[in-house]
Amino acid sequence: MEHKKMKRVNLIIESDVYEKARAVAFIRKESISEIFRKAIREWMSGHFDKKAELLLSESDEHKLLKILESDEFISAEEAKKTLKS
Repeated sequence: MEHKKMKRVNLIIESDVYEKARAVAFIRKESISEIFRKAIREWMSGHFDKKAELLLSESDEHKLLKILESDEFISAEEAKKTLKS
């Protein structure tokens, strides 16, 4: 598995959720943190749209800004003429 940079968060959850996560972690021989990371990733995969993903991709933002700074753009009219020919 790829090693990703991590951030520490303080998560407050109900006691029963913690106990269930602790039991699952013990049975699967995983950390409680890994159980929650997997659950959050799974939840995000179904709840994030393309706009949210763009906001989160900082490295992509830097790449796009470089392209915008260095690329030559043409007007919409010029693009239509080019596409028609």
